[in-house]
Amino acid sequence: MGNGWETEAPVRDEAAEFAVRHAELAQGYGGGADPGDPALVQAMQMVLHIPKADPPARSALLEAAAAAAVAVCLDPRSGPGGEWEPRYLAWKRSRIRKVARRARGAQWVAAGDVAGVTVEVDGAQARAFVPGPVGEIDQRIRKLQIGGTDLDHDEPGPVDPAAPVLWVNAALEMSVGKAAAQVGHASMLLAGALPVDAAAAWADRGFRCAVRDAGAQQWVALVAEVAAGRAVAVRDAGFTEVAPGSMTVIAVPPRW
Repeated sequence: MGNGWETEAPVRDEAAEFAVRHAELAQGYGGGADPGDPALVQAMQMVLHIPKADPPARSALLEAAAAAAVAVCLDPRSGPGGEWEPRYLAWKRSRIRKVARRARGAQWVAAGDVAGVTVEVDGAQARAFVPGPVGEIDQRIRKLQIGGTDLDHDEPGPVDPAAPVLWVNAALEMSVGKAAAQVGHASMLLAGALPVDAAAAWADRGFRCAVRDAGAQQWVALVAEVAAGRAVAVRDAGFTEVAPGSMTVIAVPPRW
């Protein structure tokens, strides 16, 4: 029986909350120096599900990885007062890193119990985890192999005109793990560069994107799009596989 003092829970303004998270991402990332203690270096761990018997298409797996990475950044739990916020901001405001690992079978199932976001695209699955110091990586993730397995380049179908396209620099011949980290950087950069309404619309689509390889001639045209402000580019720090400053991925927004 009511006592006349009950009050309704405040109505959440989800659009306003998303705008706050987007504004943080739009400020860019990185800039801080690495800490003196290597165990305190910040990184976002990612796991790619690569079964031995029936591995996924490379392009679909990279699309899942790109969507999972940006989904963690714009998840309500990464926003003000969210349980992920302190770890997310400590990572985003430091010298940013992503580390992609592979898993199959029971390893993949166990990875699903670690805080993060899983995305599936055409049967390919990738999970991005809440960032943190490399010295505190969950043992279920730490034991997973970083390299050693790659996937053949495939020929995906036509690009959905409503989806952004993340163009991978084919000349760099990056492994699938390296490429996964780079498209994860690209999805973050693109989301931050989009107007908030466009970013929210992309979020409503589950951050679905297309990942395609760009040959030399096409890459030149894409670099021109970056120079014109119509695309965003990832320039790698050069920790692994490619030379520092290499332009690895160019993200082109859709014509919404």
